[in-house]
Amino acid sequence: MNEQNVQSMTFVLFGATGDLAQRKLFPALYNLYLEGKLPSPISIIGLGRSPFSDLNFQSIVERSLREYSRRTVQTSILGEFLSKFRYCAFDARNQNSYQLLHDIIIQREKQLGLSGNRLFYLSVSPNLVDVITSNLSACGISQTNGWKRLIVEKPFGSDLKSAQQLNGKLREVFTEDEIYRIDHYLGKPIVQNLESLKLANPILDSLLNQKQIANVQITASETVGVEKRADYYDQAGAIRDMFQNHLLQLVRMTALQLPPKETNKKIGKKQGDIIESLRPIKQQDISKNVVRGQYESGEVHGKSVAGYQEEPGVVAYSKNDTFFAARLYIDNPSWSKIPFYIRTGKRLDQKSTRIVIEFRNKSINLGGFQDSEIPSNLLIIEISPHERVSLWNYIDNFPMDQLDLTCNNLSTNSEEQPESYEILLFDAINGNKTFFVHWKEVESSWKWTQPLLEAFQDDTLPLYPYPAGSSGPHAADLLLQENGFSWR
Repeated sequence: MNEQNVQSMTFVLFGATGDLAQRKLFPALYNLYLEGKLPSPISIIGLGRSPFSDLNFQSIVERSLREYSRRTVQTSILGEFLSKFRYCAFDARNQNSYQLLHDIIIQREKQLGLSGNRLFYLSVSPNLVDVITSNLSACGISQTNGWKRLIVEKPFGSDLKSAQQLNGKLREVFTEDEIYRIDHYLGKPIVQNLESLKLANPILDSLLNQKQIANVQITASETVGVEKRADYYDQAGAIRDMFQNHLLQLVRMTALQLPPKETNKKIGKKQGDIIESLRPIKQQDISKNVVRGQYESGEVHGKSVAGYQEEPGVVAYSKNDTFFAARLYIDNPSWSKIPFYIRTGKRLDQKSTRIVIEFRNKSINLGGFQDSEIPSNLLIIEISPHERVSLWNYIDNFPMDQLDLTCNNLSTNSEEQPESYEILLFDAINGNKTFFVHWKEVESSWKWTQPLLEAFQDDTLPLYPYPAGSSGPHAADLLLQENGFSWR
């Protein structure tokens, strides 16, 4: 391990016995430790409702590493890593829990000679975020001689009003510079490298301009259903669960255009400007630009699956959306005439998150092909399940008198890529907010989404059924066909 110069700190993890902690956060901390990117010394305090001892908790951490870490656990250093963890049985609504937590923090800071820097990670139910934050202040935990930072998981509110109220509560304790709203999509190496990819490759930079691009498509499709998340998902739907946060973040990362050596502060402003520039959809035009759907029973990968309304925990006759698609426009000089097509859904035919940039066709006469027969070139940025960039173009196959599709890979899919949470945790530890979501973006995205939520609530927008294992409702295809395009 080559230890880097990172300030010593206390890392307090609320929700340390939950699924996110075990699948993502503990492995992320371990891999940062292997790379010498964790502060030394560091105190890691996990909180949960179960009455575990420190040893019980450390065994939970070890099991999570053996099951989910991208690197094999090294027995020789495992004990040293686990010794950094302590556990505190915790009830977010009980004042005594905060006092106990405060005592453990102070005790460990004295034992390890820590400087008072404190990073709080809220991996908890949304209704506990403001409760915990307020009590951190009331009990003096957020008052420290070092820096303090707060990482908040999505969802950040459920509509514009609730988001504004939540932000107001957080700002009573933390400044905007101290709040890190995490979106794991922004931790994907390929997403973070979108801008550097353009800057380092002039050929791509010359392609990605208004004169060359016909449309942009962003897809996040899943083959799974609601699974065990019905309590949350039946209230949120695809629009809140995926569109308002993840997909709009991919829109702004795709549309972002930066000069070299831009400062983090200026990058943050430009990122917010993209979301703020989304063209509002008028109430009377929502049905022309937005499609919502709900999966029915069907077959996924040869296996019969139930429809959404038959899933455990889903309210009878639920009108919740499990599919969402929209046509967007960004009102700035670079993108104003280029449509962005966005779709996301559950129980679709494939698992894939990708950005497709379709280029305009040139009017040429090639070997007897009519203009309308010449396919478009595509730049495809795959985010999951693989990370890679490829350029798809066509070559005239003279003997067969046809155009053959060819793929040129512009990047490799490395198995050694760090996980999203590794990157984002390291950034938070170092105070780098570049790939965290600023309040201006959150508010702008909710302002744009709010009229859609109201249309959903008033049931003025059709809810199209689609069979599980399909590509979604046919109405989503019509969004593109109106402009002469199709989903890629």
